[in-house]
Amino acid sequence: MKIPCFVAAMLLSCASTVHAQDFPTRPITILVGVSPGGVTDLATRAYANSISKNTGWKVVVENRTGAGGAVAAKAVESAAPDGYTLLTVVGAQLASIPAMQNPPPFDPIRGFQPISLTFRLAQLLAVPADSPANTLSELLALAKKKDGGLSFGTPGAGSPAHLLGAKIALATGTPMQYVHYRGGPPMIADLVTGRLDFGLLSYIAAKPHMDDKKLKGLVIDSEARLEQIPNVPTLIDAGLAKERVANWFGVAAPAGTPADIVRKLNAEFARASKDPDVIRQLEASGAQVATSTPEEMTRLVVEEVASMKSLISALGLKKE
Repeated sequence: MKIPCFVAAMLLSCASTVHAQDFPTRPITILVGVSPGGVTDLATRAYANSISKNTGWKVVVENRTGAGGAVAAKAVESAAPDGYTLLTVVGAQLASIPAMQNPPPFDPIRGFQPISLTFRLAQLLAVPADSPANTLSELLALAKKKDGGLSFGTPGAGSPAHLLGAKIALATGTPMQYVHYRGGPPMIADLVTGRLDFGLLSYIAAKPHMDDKKLKGLVIDSEARLEQIPNVPTLIDAGLAKERVANWFGVAAPAGTPADIVRKLNAEFARASKDPDVIRQLEASGAQVATSTPEEMTRLVVEEVASMKSLISALGLKKE
């Protein structure tokens, strides 16, 4: 027997509403594509704990490392679109990883349903304490005088730090020698000892070395100056607002997750973003709490994907 279209639509609508009202009936798992202990992992756990406290839901954080975050992203993309498997999204990496690989391991736009931003993490451009440069413009001027340009340390090719530095170099016509490391700690060690001319790192990673007068910050990629280092200008102050790389993080579900469940999850992440414990834990890690609607986060993803495709092409990082 054929069911009239409007009746079928009503049945689907009712089923969705009932599903959302019952959701969740089992634990929700948030996959994090990095190892435990870092800012991304700690911030995700702060949100998960707050949501569990506020709702009584069981929210589990699972570290699924590998391929720069691609393993976790692919697992969520292929998961059932029911709201029970979520992904902690690193904005720049969600866009850059598919842009660098052929075929791409996941589709950053069609594969996911954004839920909400969760935080922003500023990147600080730092130089050794004895560097003659005290401003970004002075550093760029030095680069143009030095044969081969300045050595720029990154925690890995295609990392957000590498891409931000490359954007600045391309925009200003500054020669740079890219020195890629396997992670941030070895890069910071060489930066502190003066083996590198400059590097990009989080404020929280730079702080102990700045306190010990071994590093100095020249510019920071954030929405506004950090109150801890008010004399360090932002990239916006430096006239490089268009050269910024996504410093936002968020949470997403598989594409096709029912709208009512997405709205329910969004509301709980928004409530957790106002939790004093979440704010305190994130600020202690050098992060700034953020929130958004699913539509706002979707626009950010689309914009970053377009920007990364262009940048990856310009840098010749596409793996054929």
